[in-house]
Amino acid sequence: MNVDYELVKERRKAAWRADLRNQLKTKERMAIPRAVMPTQEGKTRAHNNEEVALGISHETAMVEAKRCIDCAKPTCMEGCPVAINIPTFIKNIERGDFKEAIDVIHETSSLPGVCGRVCPQERQCEARCIHTKSGDPAVAIGFLERFVADWHNANVQEAPAKPAPNGHKVAVIGSGPSGLTCAGDLAKKGYDVTVFEALHLAGGVLVYGIPEFRLPKSIVQKEVDGLKAMGVTIATDTVVGRTITIDELMEEQGFEAVFIGSGAGLPMFMNIPGVNYRGVYSANEFLTRINLMKAYKPDSETPILHNKKVAVVGGGNTAMDAARAALRAGAKSSTLVYRRTKKYMPADAEELELAIADGVEFLELVAPVEQKDGKLVCEKMKLGEPDEKGRRKPVPTGEMVEIPCDTVVSAVGEKVDSEIFTKNGIEVDAKGIPAFKTNIEGVYAGGDAMRGPATVVEGIADAQYFANAVIGEAHKFAIPAKAVATRAEAIAKKGILCESAKCEGDRCLSCNVVCQCCADVCPNRANVVITLPDGRPQILHVDRMCNECGNCAIFCPYDSAPYRDKFTLFHDRAGFDESVNNSGFLPLGGKKVLVRLEGKVFEADLDSKNDLPADIEVFIYTVLTKYNYLLG
Repeated sequence: MNVDYELVKERRKAAWRADLRNQLKTKERMAIPRAVMPTQEGKTRAHNNEEVALGISHETAMVEAKRCIDCAKPTCMEGCPVAINIPTFIKNIERGDFKEAIDVIHETSSLPGVCGRVCPQERQCEARCIHTKSGDPAVAIGFLERFVADWHNANVQEAPAKPAPNGHKVAVIGSGPSGLTCAGDLAKKGYDVTVFEALHLAGGVLVYGIPEFRLPKSIVQKEVDGLKAMGVTIATDTVVGRTITIDELMEEQGFEAVFIGSGAGLPMFMNIPGVNYRGVYSANEFLTRINLMKAYKPDSETPILHNKKVAVVGGGNTAMDAARAALRAGAKSSTLVYRRTKKYMPADAEELELAIADGVEFLELVAPVEQKDGKLVCEKMKLGEPDEKGRRKPVPTGEMVEIPCDTVVSAVGEKVDSEIFTKNGIEVDAKGIPAFKTNIEGVYAGGDAMRGPATVVEGIADAQYFANAVIGEAHKFAIPAKAVATRAEAIAKKGILCESAKCEGDRCLSCNVVCQCCADVCPNRANVVITLPDGRPQILHVDRMCNECGNCAIFCPYDSAPYRDKFTLFHDRAGFDESVNNSGFLPLGGKKVLVRLEGKVFEADLDSKNDLPADIEVFIYTVLTKYNYLLG
């Protein structure tokens, strides 16, 4: 979504904002420790379905809000698919005006209570927080969003007002985050909206996919009840494409536009012998039985096998959910099986940490080859070259290991069920995915149904884009591949000169995307741009080529001293020991290195499990294999 920087600038000018900024210096704000989310105590939480994360207090929220330095150009907003005015809502928390804070969020997000709990903030808004430029933890934007949403739910009881009808009808297929957002945005403008849901309960993936201990169903139900209060009709047990067609909706029932937000709920399966055996589930089925059908209860009409040893195959958030849900359903052990190591798992860092704390066991570097006789047979793997996403590829070793288990859950991905499109004459690509604006006039697709498995907030952005298209307003929303400028775009601006201030903004190099000033100005080429396998540039400082002239520090736009602050390649042990403030590594031969990170010194073998963060491991691996001329 495009950021309205004019509005950002205008709101930042408010007198109360200026007063807040003057109360603390930037260094004082950045010195405040990040808030910690309180959770249920110990292992007891692994045996109940109550929410694990308990939420932060008023006092904690207001202190955390002080960490925001109220940037003039907040890059955190660029990382948010719906471009919430993050500094404005956070500054309202800092001054104690929680009502205004939630109102700011509601301008662009309809589901803050949901997003504050399940969105991957560390990969979106928080990843672009200015704090991260200096290696500090980002402002806890997700914690703060959840806080104001929970405050609103606890303190604002009146239902939203029902807008005056405008005489137009719109159909929404699917009641997940995209569908609910779409319905809400249109209902606010007076549209007659009907949401068609295939299951018996509205909420989509929010109710059948995400467990209660991560997202209480009461939060989702409150959002659904709010839509009903605004006049939205929820039609459950309706499978569009079977019980009714899109043509019938438009030609017989008078719907002028249709939004398909049916999700990506078709499971993918492991292509190994034994996947059809009793006791082998897809994650979709396993979680739906537990979340929607309450299969953990003895009297459930849709039970699961209440076995003792559960193996979950996969490394994403869905795998974490299944492994944690298995413990709460009575399993004595729940083991997550993954072909790489923990640090390369696509799951959110918080979900991984909570799974470990719950008692989920992890078996790394193994890939299933067969399920038989109560055992999951796996082949041991080792890490090879990085792939295009920057993760090191698993390489088979030929050595086998057996995992005793009486239940296997396959969480290896989902895809779009294209039947709803093909049965209704909608064109799809080779992967079964339609375009946002389909070949049928007035019919659109969004969320997971158009993207494949994506995040809740990305689905919300698609829904808003559709709502704007229907309403006929100027499109304020875009769906970019990335929420920031590309490296090529940034580099292309180098050397641009302007005679007029009118084009001065075009000269911005987007230093939040790519900044290599220290490499450009170093006379000794001691700062080198390293291109990682996923295309990202990183600066490496080469110790033996630096005479500490300070040129890079003078030109650094971040008030940094790259010869001290950048990750450093050392030539010998003496240089490593002398530069005690530099994070970096010393090659020890082969794939072994001596590393200093955050003041800690340790040896690491890149060909074995090690304590290196994934991004650092790939950085070092790339230098050793692709830039070995730097080793001297």
